[in-house]
Amino acid sequence: MTKLVIFDLDGTLLNSLQDLATSTNYALQRHGYPTHELPAFRYFVGNGIDKLLERALPEAERSRENVLKIREDFMAYYAEHKADFTAPYDGICELLKTLKRHQLLLAVASNKYHAATRELIPEYFGEGVFDFVYGQREGIPAKPNPTIVFDIMKEAGVSKEEVLYVGDSGVDMQTAVNSGVTSIGVTWGFRDRKELLANGAQYIADEPYEIMKWVHL
Repeated sequence: MTKLVIFDLDGTLLNSLQDLATSTNYALQRHGYPTHELPAFRYFVGNGIDKLLERALPEAERSRENVLKIREDFMAYYAEHKADFTAPYDGICELLKTLKRHQLLLAVASNKYHAATRELIPEYFGEGVFDFVYGQREGIPAKPNPTIVFDIMKEAGVSKEEVLYVGDSGVDMQTAVNSGVTSIGVTWGFRDRKELLANGAQYIADEPYEIMKWVHL
């Protein structure tokens, strides 16, 4: 029986690419670095803020020092503009309502920094929809390390056989594999079906409501 469904955030629940791209380009421009067109960010995101900024920097400039330098401007700008263009994908809110109606526990496991994750969820989905919301926390390894999933499972009091993990990237599928839970890759996000399957997706959903096929009630 399914008791807990864990969702990735960016590219799975929320289409946040434009706000991430705008914030990154703002930080790059502030320090005289070239900016990028929106499609490039599909492959920059997924491994947390530092990795996003590292990938966005010119190859010869990808030092830890430069990442931290532009991170400060990114964080300040994103804090103010993280909801300018961001919105839930079509069908997501309906899926979440259905899952809650069946009394399933819902969680978010994101590589977005913890504070922004915690702020965005109630803004778009209201209070009480998600039972557990975890972003990237200081001192905790990012996905695909399974710690975030294990922490949620422990808090929820469920076993891995009772968990579905839903995400849009290879990192998400690796996270599910590493934690031993059932993986569902979604094709409406930032990466494609090929990447999802190559990284261990057990199921593929082309639209949100399809996920109900793999929920065992």
